[in-house]
Amino acid sequence: MANSPQAKKRARQNEARFQINKARRSRIRTFLRKVEEAIASGDKDAAAAALKAAQPELMRGVTKGVFHKNTASRKISRLSSRVKALG
Repeated sequence: MANSPQAKKRARQNEARFQINKARRSRIRTFLRKVEEAIASGDKDAAAAALKAAQPELMRGVTKGVFHKNTASRKISRLSSRVKALG
């Protein structure tokens, strides 16, 4: 348990940051799920539109420190190759 005022403040800040990052991660996963669903349905136009919407969200997650840059790039790359393979 945190005893010093400094440690208590850090615990509060960590919890607040955790909640913000959790919401961001959830939002990004929703965008990715929409791309996955469009790919599964075989609709290339919908998949391309969903991917176009998901890319800035993923990269925003990188700038906010939720994901590593290479992780986001890898996800975008793999999804775009799957979208390209449709049709």
